[in-house]
Amino acid sequence: MDRSAHAHGGTGARPGPAVDRPVDGPVDGPVDGREPPAQGGGTTRDLGRYFLRLGTVGFGGPIALAGYMQRDLVENQRWVTAGEYKEGLALAQLAPGPLAAQLAIYLGWARGGVWGATVVGLAFIGPSFLMVLALSALYVRFGGLAWMQGAFYGVGAAVIAIIARSAVKLVRMTLRRDPALWGVFGVNAAVVAWTESEVLWIFLASGVALLVFRGRRGAAGADDGTDGTAASLALVALPPWLAAGAHGPAAAGVFGQIFGFFTKAGLVVFGSGLAIVPFLYGGVVQEFGWLSERQFLDAVAVSMITPGPVVITVAFIGYLTAGPLGAVVAAVGVFLPVYLTVVLAAPFFHRVAGDRRVAAFVDGVTAAATGAIAGAAVVLGRRAITDVPAVLICLATLVLLLRARRLPEPALIIAAGVVGFALRGVAVP
Repeated sequence: MDRSAHAHGGTGARPGPAVDRPVDGPVDGPVDGREPPAQGGGTTRDLGRYFLRLGTVGFGGPIALAGYMQRDLVENQRWVTAGEYKEGLALAQLAPGPLAAQLAIYLGWARGGVWGATVVGLAFIGPSFLMVLALSALYVRFGGLAWMQGAFYGVGAAVIAIIARSAVKLVRMTLRRDPALWGVFGVNAAVVAWTESEVLWIFLASGVALLVFRGRRGAAGADDGTDGTAASLALVALPPWLAAGAHGPAAAGVFGQIFGFFTKAGLVVFGSGLAIVPFLYGGVVQEFGWLSERQFLDAVAVSMITPGPVVITVAFIGYLTAGPLGAVVAAVGVFLPVYLTVVLAAPFFHRVAGDRRVAAFVDGVTAAATGAIAGAAVVLGRRAITDVPAVLICLATLVLLLRARRLPEPALIIAAGVVGFALRGVAVP
């Protein structure tokens, strides 16, 4: 997953002049004993441009996207410190909601306060939302996306190679040579790989375990360290097509259900798109009956074949249920709680992150998150690499990533999709 910075926005945004930071966010300068980024740039405008590009061409889901941010913003551009990235990753794992969006919003807050978080959130989510909106319209118009199944066959295999390399990079950055961190990593990787889900109490227990472990050895030396009637009246003034999904015009009351359900999804699901899929299936297919099983699988395929956060699949579901307006309501329902959670928690989290005990807890949670990412890569691999052609696509992608480091990963994704489409009749049942 380690791409060059040219692949999707690691460069292109030139360092700009320093700007005043909002009072509720950190400023450029030593904060809590930590050094600021070593290079210029990293303004809200710089980050907005970067995340606009990442949201446009960043494939691979939350695991890969988190790795892209670490490589581009911490290692290459050095607009974000390793400490800020580590804090953001830990908060993204502790708080409910999709990991990649939370991490992006936190990094925006870290460099530009609430305004930075807002700009980054819109820039990161906007491109993939518009793409899904277009695909949803085509899906409703032409009655399905059969071609996508073949393309996703190849894309899925290539993405596994990208994710695997991303996981290795995160391991090198977060675990170092600390046996305790490696132990936490191993436990969480095994749990996620076995259960195919992320378990919140294990994340928290990992942080507590590191806190206790380092506390015991601290003496020897420690780290420094809306109601239906109102909706009906509002819909009267709207063009009918705005609320027309795959099954025709939606009833006004559906919008309240969509917003309520997807807000709940944003509040109770932790980690990656892997975690939200079972929750969405239970509500969308089984509880409300908005989509058939085939349509739901197509929704998951759309989220994986488009760049940006995997959770953007909610826009596809909302569109099929209640047209473009349903897509907007579903996206707002999922991402608004994420934004508010990060912005409200970030100032407190940032202030206490320098405390030795909090740092130990964060180290444990971060190691747990890295283990969960590695475990999720195993889960994805089991689902995406199902036969010999898929293995070959994955290996070929991995070789190209290792040998041709400046080869843009979007090009690899597109090539894998073309190969998968060509092999569809043979390799996909």
